[in-house]
Amino acid sequence: MTSQTSGPKATLESGPGGGRLAATAVGAVGAQNLILLMAIVAVAALFGVLDPGYLAWSNIRVIGDAVTIAGLLAVVQTVVIICGALDISVGSATGVASVVSAMAFMATDRSPVLGMAAALVVGLLLGVVNGIVIVYGRVNAVIATLATLAAYKGLAQLLSGGAAQGYVLGDDLFIFISRGSIIGLPTMVWILALVAVAIHVLLKYTDIGRNLYAIGGNDTAARLAGIDINKYLIAVYALAGLIAAVAGIILTARIGSGHPTSGSAGLELKAITAAALGGCALKGGKGGVGGTLLAVVLLGALENGLTFHGISTFWQNVAQGALLVVAVVIQQRRSGERAVGLPT
Repeated sequence: MTSQTSGPKATLESGPGGGRLAATAVGAVGAQNLILLMAIVAVAALFGVLDPGYLAWSNIRVIGDAVTIAGLLAVVQTVVIICGALDISVGSATGVASVVSAMAFMATDRSPVLGMAAALVVGLLLGVVNGIVIVYGRVNAVIATLATLAAYKGLAQLLSGGAAQGYVLGDDLFIFISRGSIIGLPTMVWILALVAVAIHVLLKYTDIGRNLYAIGGNDTAARLAGIDINKYLIAVYALAGLIAAVAGIILTARIGSGHPTSGSAGLELKAITAAALGGCALKGGKGGVGGTLLAVVLLGALENGLTFHGISTFWQNVAQGALLVVAVVIQQRRSGERAVGLPT
């Protein structure tokens, strides 16, 4: 008798509790992040079955190194998108910073600190220029940064003469950045982690972060609430330029010299794709660092797996473009907007 009544009762009691536990877990991680985690596991499992060497620590470290530069740009692109804007020039700014860091390193009797400082200053200035053009020139952010994408690429080529500049592989600090490790993790991954944590804290736990979400969500309401939108936009683009400079320094350390295009081409697309896949609403007001980082890892794991199995880089570009389209389509569907040209 006891066994007959205890079974259904246990089912009734454990069912809702299990559902609540699952709902709590999904709420803590986020549905978008959970999907990205599952996608990462699926990609790792697929390529791991095809070749066990894919899951070796040495290859995982390669993936970590490879995603660092794109990860830095994706994290700061998240801030820009949350604010309701976009920065297409980050890849070119990274190239300028790379060239400047190497040239300043050579010009200052091989001082890595001065070389890096010069790159950071230049990156900051490039970001401020973007902000000023957008705010005071009243130019759409996409058009403005599309223009500076070309301008900064040309600037990097003018400064370098279109060729690699300097040689930094003999310097201990650059070597530590490119090849060093702390507690078994590459130095470059630590740099990405520190930047990501700092921006996460800024967005989630400060008034600045709340104001950025407010600007992206409804700029009119934010303006009426007394938020200086122009100041915030210039600051956000200055931050984007600064982080692009950090990425440029890492690029110089990896390549061993400053190069105007090598390693920096296409970075803006990777950054935007990762931010969109990570849950950033391209209209602004929504997104976070966690989802962006997961998307960066997914893109890096996919790209590495395709390379690992000899798939052409052309197909990798196709896959990356397709992922961006999928991410935007999902966003549009969730927003409930009607399709272009179709009746309401």
